[in-house]
Amino acid sequence: MSEFQQREFPMTDADFWSLSELAYKHTGIVLGEHKKNLVYGRLSRRLRRLKIANFKDYVQLLESGDAVEFDEFLNTVTTNLTSFFREGHHFAYLRETVLPLIQTQNPSKVRIWSAGCSTGEEPYSIAMTIRDYFNKPNSVKILATDLDRNVLQHARTGVYEASRVESLPAGIINNHFIVDKGMGNVTVNDKLKSMIVFNRLNLLGNWPITKKFDVIFCRNVLIYFDRETQQKLISRYVDQLNSKGFLFIGHSENISRENTDLEFIGQTIYRKKY
Repeated sequence: MSEFQQREFPMTDADFWSLSELAYKHTGIVLGEHKKNLVYGRLSRRLRRLKIANFKDYVQLLESGDAVEFDEFLNTVTTNLTSFFREGHHFAYLRETVLPLIQTQNPSKVRIWSAGCSTGEEPYSIAMTIRDYFNKPNSVKILATDLDRNVLQHARTGVYEASRVESLPAGIINNHFIVDKGMGNVTVNDKLKSMIVFNRLNLLGNWPITKKFDVIFCRNVLIYFDRETQQKLISRYVDQLNSKGFLFIGHSENISRENTDLEFIGQTIYRKKY
């Protein structure tokens, strides 16, 4: 008997692979055997709340067509690790290279997409970078999407524990956040919120997006997909970029050399060639 069958909520190998298959089928996310502890730990809270005794019964619940619980399942197994100005070299490149290029082109509307925005730190960091650069940032709109409804709701409120911004320069905090010392939290100001639209989107589903983007951030998202799915997503991102648009991916990710539509700039930054 495996250790997972002896725990509070028994989980057989068959149970785990059923959960893995459901996640992959609906999101493309790969839950390999090395994720078994993570899956058990996160979903145990769901079983406890639902008063379900084992993972076999939980799998049956998901397969029964319970849409509400299926959303909870996807939200629970999706990793949402993020921070303000994570991988700071990307924001430096956005500020020092991309935005000056955009300014010389003088477009009527600049569009940026944060794909896999989690609790909002990335799109708000993009918005802060833009507001600190442009005199009139009203021409810039940011789309921020994620699969998880819960993190999107968190992102829309823009409220974070004060510890989330303690490493940021005082000028950024003073310019872009409202500090509530009594509650021990900060709230992004309304000027930032007005720049961003938060929507739920499954990257493997249809993209109801009619406009193209000058910049796409899809960082630390591709690592959760297998190689075939990664290539499909990259092709779709290329199609969604304007001519000479930029694609930012995570530091542990890479794009196959077979993709001839993108020019590698460096530090996981790519540019559409045409």
